Order: sequence, then C-alpha cells, then structure tokens
Amino acid sequence: MLDNLTLLWETTGIYKLFYHEVNGIMQFNTDFFKTLIMIAIAGILIYLAIGKGFEPLLLLPIAFGMLLANLPGIGLFHKEFFIDPANPSAPINWAEIGNHGGLMDYLYLGVKLGIYPSLIFLAIGAMTDFTPLIARPTSLLLGAGAQFGVFAAFMGALALGFTPQEAASIGIIGGADGPTAILVTKSMAPRLLPAIAVAAYSYMALIPIIQPPIMKLCTTKKERLIKMDMSTLRPVSKVEKIVFPVLVTAVVALIIPDAAPLVGFLMLGNLFNVCGVTDRLSKTAQNELCNIVTIFLGVSVGITADAASFLHPDTIKIICLGLCAFAFATFGGLICGKIMCFVTRGKVNPLIGSAGVSAVPMAARVAQTVGQKENPSNFLLMHAMGPNVAGVIGSAVAAGVFLAMISH
Repeated sequence: MLDNLTLLWETTGIYKLFYHEVNGIMQFNTDFFKTLIMIAIAGILIYLAIGKGFEPLLLLPIAFGMLLANLPGIGLFHKEFFIDPANPSAPINWAEIGNHGGLMDYLYLGVKLGIYPSLIFLAIGAMTDFTPLIARPTSLLLGAGAQFGVFAAFMGALALGFTPQEAASIGIIGGADGPTAILVTKSMAPRLLPAIAVAAYSYMALIPIIQPPIMKLCTTKKERLIKMDMSTLRPVSKVEKIVFPVLVTAVVALIIPDAAPLVGFLMLGNLFNVCGVTDRLSKTAQNELCNIVTIFLGVSVGITADAASFLHPDTIKIICLGLCAFAFATFGGLICGKIMCFVTRGKVNPLIGSAGVSAVPMAARVAQTVGQKENPSNFLLMHAMGPNVAGVIGSAVAAGVFLAMISH
C-alpha cells in the first residue's frame, strides 16, 4: 500500500515540480521557481485578456497555452520534435511526431509550416474594407512610413548582438502584425517564437496606450484640428474593388515572391468579400475559419513558452525592442502624415499616419479617438483605414524582404 501511494505521489505534478530526472536519478529541481514565475505570467496575461480586454481573442489562448506548457508533468508538447537547439535549421522529426506526437504537436504544425498566419490574413482580408486605400492610393506612403519601426528595431537588435535572422524576426514586431511576426520567426528564429509572439500581441493590445502620447508629441494642435470630410474620398466602383486585390497580388508576387503567401491570402479574402458571388466563403472566412484558426494559433504559440525558452535575458531585450519598434513605427507614419499635410496645404490630418501600423482596425480607431478629442465634429476613421490597410500590406512586404534577403 505504501509503495502504491509513493508511486502515485511520484506521478503528481507537485512532485515533478520539485524533482526531475538526471541520468536516471531523481534530483531536486533547483529551478522550480522559474516554473512558478511562468505560471504567474500566464495568470497575468489571462487577467489582462479577460479583466482589461487586451486583445482577448488571441491573448487568452496564448496565455492558457503558456499555462499548459508550464504545469509540470503534463507533457502535451514535444519541442524537440520541431526545434533542435544545436541545429535550428534541422527539419521536422516527422517519425517522432507520427509515433509519439499528441494533439498539441499536430496543432503546432500549423505554426511550423506557416499555415495559420496565411489563414489569419485570409480572414483579415474578408473583414477589411479596402475602399479608403483605393480611393486615396497615397495612403500607401503612410503605410510604408510606418515600416520605419521594423527596420529601426532590426538595426537595434543587431546592435544588441542578435543574429541577422533573429533581428529580422524581432523587427517585424514593429509592423504591429502578430501573424507576420510568427511567420518570419518560425522560419528564421524558432527559439524566439514565444517571446516575439507574446510581445507582438501584447503591444498590439496596448496600441491605445502607446500611440496617443507619441501622436500628440509629433503633431501640433493646429494639425490635429484639421477636419477631413468624407467628400474628399472619391467613389470607388465595383470593378476597381475587384481588380485591386488581383493586381496587388500579381505585383507583389512578381517583385517579392516570399510575401505572396501573406499578401495573396489577404487579397483572396478581400476578393471573396467584394466580388458579390462568394458571400458564403466570405462569411466563413470572417467567422468560423477565423475563430478556429485563432484558437489553434494562440494555443500553439503559448504552448512553446516554457520556462527554459521564455525566462532568458533575450526576452527582456525583445520586449524593449518591441516597444521601441512600435514607437518608431508610429513616429514614421506621423512624419509621413506631416509631409502629406504640408504638400496638400493642410488637407490631410497627420494623425491618420499613425494608423500606418498593421493593427486593423485598432490603429485607425485610435487616430479617430485622438482626432475627436481635439475636434468632436471630425471623423477620421475611414481616412485612417487607408493607411491601416496599407500597413498590413507593408508589413507583409517587409517580411518578404527579410525572408528573401536573410537566409538561414
């Protein structure tokens, strides 16, 4: 009886929290506190998602996946099947997955193979109105200006000693685009995936806090008071709406083929929405498909965030670089907005430049909120959606550039 109780005790998570096997011998785990720290971090993220509403659709699955990854003795995910620390470019161990893999191992294949980010972009395309961008193509310049944060973070990461592949993955955080950051990181720096994913989605959720001070610092009150009427946006025909996604896909694929998976699926989703003959596909992409992929993506990313990979000095560097990347991206978009304001002799409110980051439609809403605080009769939302959509395209193009130019 005593032996059975002892055996039962040794199978509990509490026992495995304090003891681990080394060369066949059970030894006291001196790093048990790191596991407790990770469980606490998961709890904080769950609170932020539920209690504060910070990007809950993705932050909650990521946080719960992180909790599952750090509860001792569960063993739901086998990172060694996918990531070899001695050889990060090693292929997936399909034999081990087939013989010993579980649910989370199979779900993680969607991250490792780059499936989930493209499907998320399909949903974003179906949910997003590209009309403001088509009506004012110059919005592309604002989206391009916001990519300054990507390359600023890239240079900063290189200066801090990260490899070019790791620096490129960190830089993409500045695009305010979680799926793109995941796609680049899983290919170029898989060991950093937990930290980069958490940083990217956390900062996306914090855009309403991060951006307004920078917007006020970089613009004058006179500029923030500029009123933009809906009449300044020309009508867009159905033909233009249909041609635009097809044309953008072809141009991007011909110039930067590595960006085609993201841009192509983004445009396909939008084409479903505007063509008028695929309403069922558009609704499926916006709802059922988006919700399913969001759950799979969030939990799959969170399950990789164990104490060994997350509690590392590089994580602090990534979080700091991510914040700087968002700040520089906002700054770059605002500067381009100010230039456009000057060129048009005060017809463009520079605040819409801050929406050049890829967080759709949150960044556009922030521009609207800040603008209305200065002038309650001003409605910048639709004008800001142009740069916002341009930012989605710009971040995907930046990812394609990194993937094309920086090999393993």
